[in-house]
Amino acid sequence: MTFGLVFEQLLNGLQLGVMLFLMAAGLTLVLGIMNFVNLAHGSFYMVGAYLTVAATRLSVSYLIGVAAGLAGTLLVGILAEVIALRKLYERDHLDQVLATFGLILFFNELVAIIWGRAALFASPPSWLSGHINLFTGSRYPMFRMAILGVGLGVAVALWYTVTRTRLGMLIRAGATNRTMVAALGVNIRLLYTIVFGVGAALAGLAGLLAGPIYNVQPGMGELILIQVFVVIVIGGIGSVRGALVGAVIVGIVDTLGRAFLKPLMATVMSAPAAENAGPALASMLIYLLMAAVLAFKPQGLFPARGT
Repeated sequence: MTFGLVFEQLLNGLQLGVMLFLMAAGLTLVLGIMNFVNLAHGSFYMVGAYLTVAATRLSVSYLIGVAAGLAGTLLVGILAEVIALRKLYERDHLDQVLATFGLILFFNELVAIIWGRAALFASPPSWLSGHINLFTGSRYPMFRMAILGVGLGVAVALWYTVTRTRLGMLIRAGATNRTMVAALGVNIRLLYTIVFGVGAALAGLAGLLAGPIYNVQPGMGELILIQVFVVIVIGGIGSVRGALVGAVIVGIVDTLGRAFLKPLMATVMSAPAAENAGPALASMLIYLLMAAVLAFKPQGLFPARGT
């Protein structure tokens, strides 16, 4: 196990953490402000990936595909909120879970009808398909570094929006006391639509960035959604800062665990035992981490007031 390999896996963990943050940032605001449980958030991740692949193939331009994917996912999110979800805000969480689970089935079948059930393969643009040389002497894909840059840029933009703008003030106030915000004359319905649409667009951004790394296929959003909920619980519901910190922690722990836990266990037990126990324990690490955080800080590392 060399330092270069460990550093490369750390970068992979940061890259995964950035993608989890893009998903978690919108979802944690929806949970914190609207008190709405949206299981269909992963569907916007999938929609963003599909729209970007389709637009890129039609336009032969990755940047046009990205713009179309973001705009399309924003529109789909707004339409879903206005048509299907707006009437569920005053219902209990069980109704919200059942309704958004229905949306998962709807979106999965819709993309299967339009693009088929076979996985689509995307590739990064030629100007991002190379590698960069790390100081450790190894090489790292330029596209993954671009994901890191985009994610950190979005994190800074969200921080500025939430802490320095009028919209951010309303978001923070809505997360604290939405009834008072509505009583002061704020159009809380419009605020909900904006927050939901932006959250969907962020999920779509994560999906279009994931397209060249993973397969684009129906149901891809559900695979990452569980990790996103772990991030939100660890970071604190309603906190963008908590979403960023939680995502980075989960990304690094999950990546390093899957990369190194099995060989480390092989040093203290037989190879067959490590072969069986290593991957199983690695897949449990983030849930053990979540349990440990909840034991000491039940509201997460950064409660909503720390947004």
